[in-house]
Amino acid sequence: MTNRPTHDQVIRLLADRVRAARADLTLSQEALAERAGLHRNEISNLERAVNNGGREANPRLSTVVSLAAALDVPLSDLLT
Repeated sequence: MTNRPTHDQVIRLLADRVRAARADLTLSQEALAERAGLHRNEISNLERAVNNGGREANPRLSTVVSLAAALDVPLSDLLT
């Protein structure tokens, strides 16, 4: 039996990885949002692991794929 990470753990890992990759590229949230075709608030919310209602973030797969492309990292780097 494998110990699978919880949803909260995966979201927090994703948030940390996006923030770190953005910092490595010295991009602002706004610049990353523009590259990814997203709104800056989406980047801010994701990096804080919350949604607009203040609840835990639950980003769409298409959002995560766009972020990986904008950060020039493999999708797996954001999730593992």
